[in-house]
Amino acid sequence: MDKTLSIIKSMSDKNRLRVLNALLVHNELCACQITEFLGVAGATTSRHLDLMVNAGVLKKRKQGRWIYFQINRDDPSLTPLFRWVENRVEQCEQVKEDLQVLKQKLVISCKELSQKQRERSACANSNKGE
Repeated sequence: MDKTLSIIKSMSDKNRLRVLNALLVHNELCACQITEFLGVAGATTSRHLDLMVNAGVLKKRKQGRWIYFQINRDDPSLTPLFRWVENRVEQCEQVKEDLQVLKQKLVISCKELSQKQRERSACANSNKGE
């Protein structure tokens, strides 16, 4: 039962559902791409992704500096759940907006996205001291 609760908890957040839906459409995304389309801090994205990986909903792989995430399709018991989520959210305005934003972000290299995110973070941290 704990595994079931972990899976459900990993999807019981709007941003985590947005990630799940994006990965159902795009198969694999870099953490920086996910951070960019969610519009949240990298640490926040990391916490969401870790929760989903630990629950077994997502898988991750590292390639050089980049960490890529994808739906865990190795567990066939999750397939009906993924289909259910996909059917429930496919007509949501947020999902449509996310896919449009993500389409724009995917033409930017992970290196450029990460640089942009670091600059934003540095700027935000310097403004805290004022």
